[in-house]
Amino acid sequence: MMVTLTGFADEISADLEEQMDLLSSEGISHIELRSVWQTNVMKLSDEQAAKIKERLDARGFHISSIGSPIGKYSVRDDFSPQLADLKRAIELARYFGAQYIRIFSYYIPEGEPAANYRDEVLSRMSRLAQMAEQHNVILLLENESGVYGDTDDRYLDLLQSCQSPNLRSAFDPGNFVMNRVRPVTDAYPKVESFIEYIHVKDANREARQFVPAGVGDGQLKELLLALKKRRFSGFLSVEPHLQKYMPDSTNPERFRTAIHAIKKLLDETGLEWN
Repeated sequence: MMVTLTGFADEISADLEEQMDLLSSEGISHIELRSVWQTNVMKLSDEQAAKIKERLDARGFHISSIGSPIGKYSVRDDFSPQLADLKRAIELARYFGAQYIRIFSYYIPEGEPAANYRDEVLSRMSRLAQMAEQHNVILLLENESGVYGDTDDRYLDLLQSCQSPNLRSAFDPGNFVMNRVRPVTDAYPKVESFIEYIHVKDANREARQFVPAGVGDGQLKELLLALKKRRFSGFLSVEPHLQKYMPDSTNPERFRTAIHAIKKLLDETGLEWN
């Protein structure tokens, strides 16, 4: 049993070569593709995608997931463009040989009860999942702050109610902390059977600040032990967000700090990685 480290390499640099240089030096050969050359993955032209693939192939890198912003919009926004975006994300996933596409569950208007929008969100999630089933890709639903599925119960509700094998969890402990949910104590037991992918992000509850893995309230060590117990062999995707925690450091320094933090926890828990 072995997990695979990957990461949102655009937090290292906008330049693909600089992204790969740092990851390669840390023994990592996967990238969660969110943006390159200051261009979001969904806005990449076919020519840009071809150039990226050529460089990835030349250096032995692989794409673990298409880090799309699908669903990171107001629930009141028109849904049609999202279906077109998913079609493009599926094309990119196939082109890069990735099985996964990261999505979100729509922002709820501030000050309004999330329950008022459950039916609309569920309808959208179901339609996205149906398209994923038709094209044999897996959507990874992230528990982002401010969206319908930002708490453990609503997150579980979406995953259960869609009843799709192609809608799975990208479990983000740091985001749960930011929403006053204990990631392993409260959320993990509820959604364990849906977890397919992990975002390595920790946070300090009181300071409301993202921190390196193991430093905050994200219960990262407990999470790794739980994953080890269930013989999880998927991706751990490093997503540092350490600008506030390390304001005087460079992006590469922040990312390397985040990688070293998760490697330390992997060593402590005896979880092997590649």
